[in-house]
Amino acid sequence: MGLDRYVQVAKADLATRLSIAPEVIELIEARSVVWPDRSAGCPQPGMAYPQVQSEGLFISLRAGGAVYNYHSRAGSDPFYCAQSAGPPAGTGAPSSGGGDG
Repeated sequence: MGLDRYVQVAKADLATRLSIAPEVIELIEARSVVWPDRSAGCPQPGMAYPQVQSEGLFISLRAGGAVYNYHSRAGSDPFYCAQSAGPPAGTGAPSSGGGDG
């Protein structure tokens, strides 16, 4: 199954956010990554995070011409990250594709 379950969770969340069908959401990229700290690449203002590398996922979706990035920590469902700068450089091999993913 690999990343499929996590991609489906992200698509379901985005579909709910945008009030659209999950089937119209395109998978751009899904990969395992190592985040540089426990913020999983999505630090929140006013929060401090342990500076410990964390395994997780980066999932990028497209809907209505806009790109939406989802991040996760190992073993956790992905969450939408509005301020995402993308995956950390040099981590994981991308698993991208169109269609259902």
